[in-house]
Amino acid sequence: MPNIKASILSVKSDAKRRAKNAAEKSRVRTASRRVLDAVEAGNVDEAKSLLTAACKTIDMAAANHVFHKNCAARKKSRLARKVNALAK
Repeated sequence: MPNIKASILSVKSDAKRRAKNAAEKSRVRTASRRVLDAVEAGNVDEAKSLLTAACKTIDMAAANHVFHKNCAARKKSRLARKVNALAK
């Protein structure tokens, strides 16, 4: 534990930020997994509706600086590619 007051506050705020980011990443992983499960099951309509929800979740995470905007775009693109391949 640090002795300097600013460092003590930094440790506390780092822990808060880490917990917030972990929760946000978990939401993104859950949304992505739901889309992939629907794709594996062959449910086109469900996969499309879950894709829009997953894209919104990923965009919100990128807006909160949990992911870089290019990382978010890549995640959305990969999910969309799988859903579009299923639709054909």
